Amino acid sequence: ADLLPLCFLMHYQAKILVVDDNKVNVELIRAQLKAFPYEVIPAYDGEEALKKVESEQPDLVLLDLMMPKVSGFDVLDILRNTPATANLKVIILTALSQASDKKRAASLGADDYLVKSQVVISDVIDRIKHHLGI
Repeated sequence: ADLLPLCFLMHYQAKILVVDDNKVNVELIRAQLKAFPYEVIPAYDGEEALKKVESEQPDLVLLDLMMPKVSGFDVLDILRNTPATANLKVIILTALSQASDKKRAASLGADDYLVKSQVVISDVIDRIKHHLGI
C-alpha cells in the first residue's frame, strides 16, 4: 500500500502555464520542456491566462509582463488577490530589465523574476524545478 503514492508521483506531470504574446517564445519553451515531466499549457495574452488558470489549474505559471489586453502585472495582481490562486507559483520571464519593474513584480508577489536577455533555457528549467520542489 505504501508504493501507491510513490507510483502516483512518478507518473504525475506538473502543469505549467506558459504565458507570452509571442507565439515563438511559447513554442521554444514548450519544445525545451518536452524532455521533462511537464504538461505545457500555452496562453497568448493575460485574459487567456486568467481563463486557463481557472480551467487548467496549473502548478506553476511562467508569465511575460508586456502583453495586450491584460498585462502580466495585472495577471499577477489578480492571481495573488484570488484565494484559489494566491499561492500559485509564478515566475516572471520578461524583456523588462529595469529594477523598478522587478520591484513592482516582487511587491505583487512574484516568486521569481527572470530577464529573457540574461538567461538561457536551462536557467528557466532550474527555476521551474526549484519552485516545484523537484
